Amino acid sequence: MSESDITDNSPESRAAIAALLDFYVEAGVDIVLDDAPVDRFRESAEARPSAAQIKRQAPSPASPTQPRLAATANASPGNAGFLATADDPVFTAQELARNADTLDALRVALAGFDGCALKKTAKNLVFADGTPQARVMFVGEAPGRDEDLQGKPFVGRSGRLLDLMLAAIGLDRTRNAYIANIVPWRPPGNRTPTPQEAATCHPFIRRQIELCDPDILVCLGGPSVQALLGVKEGILKTRGRWFDYNTGKRDIRALATLHPAYLLRQPSQKRLAWRDFKALRKALGA
Repeated sequence: MSESDITDNSPESRAAIAALLDFYVEAGVDIVLDDAPVDRFRESAEARPSAAQIKRQAPSPASPTQPRLAATANASPGNAGFLATADDPVFTAQELARNADTLDALRVALAGFDGCALKKTAKNLVFADGTPQARVMFVGEAPGRDEDLQGKPFVGRSGRLLDLMLAAIGLDRTRNAYIANIVPWRPPGNRTPTPQEAATCHPFIRRQIELCDPDILVCLGGPSVQALLGVKEGILKTRGRWFDYNTGKRDIRALATLHPAYLLRQPSQKRLAWRDFKALRKALGA
């Protein structure tokens, strides 16, 4: 669409503009951040240090006291492979999460954390919903548009489907289920969180699980399974399988299953999710 089309006030031009806006909304573009487009890829390339700078900044062998914290210090599969330093957002997240003694304190710490760029484009922090004392905790991937607007997880179409699935096995988020996400801010366009975004937020969701200390953890979708259980296989290969997860207090059972959003796109796979939820009901009954 040309500039003349934008300034033209004819019915055809207005209809074309409305169609373009509808296309943007369907694609997940619902926030205008600036008057002009910004090339974030170019900014990232310019901000990336050169090889010479990295060599100058690298600690010398004679400086073993350089503050470093390996990801294994907060032992979990989800942040394996990431090395946190004192000025790294992962390090800050680990410290904030470790010092939060209650879920309310953790929510406050997460709200004040600026180490994840997703916070800048999201409207609201999406912390959790349901009953923290529940025996079962569900962890999804990241908030969508409706979740971002309301500040609660699973309140859109996928949330309504999840509520139906819970009701089918006698669960209700207001009474005996607790729901959260591995990333508490909506990624632009509902894209999948990057590994770095998931790793940055990982200390918070891990601490959230530790404070809730459920009997069973249900990972909804591949990103949740990979981040929390360290599984590299696809969700269709891992769904229905049980894993061991250490909450920080004890080992509990963790179940991998399909995300409700995936089931909306692939209704024929609901039969697989139903098998998983029946297994969950049996485990809770046991």
